[in-house]
Amino acid sequence: MACCEAGGTLAERSGGVIDKTPMEERAIRDARRPFAEVLVELQLMAPFHDRSAAEIDRLIEACVDGFQASMQRQAAERDPLDDPIPFS
Repeated sequence: MACCEAGGTLAERSGGVIDKTPMEERAIRDARRPFAEVLVELQLMAPFHDRSAAEIDRLIEACVDGFQASMQRQAAERDPLDDPIPFS
């Protein structure tokens, strides 16, 4: 995938850091509350209570990155001709 190669090249040039867009930064901030709600629901908030916003953001980013990487791998492994026929 050309876009992945370009992103990889940019990451190498910047020491592995790719700046997030304002939309990505906002999405990560917006994900903090649902993340905290799940921690409370699972009674796991105590270990995270004194963590900084930046540390919580790293956890959220790791989850998002892992999810996206899996989706990309699955898409690459999938046979595009194996889709069900629509409107059959």
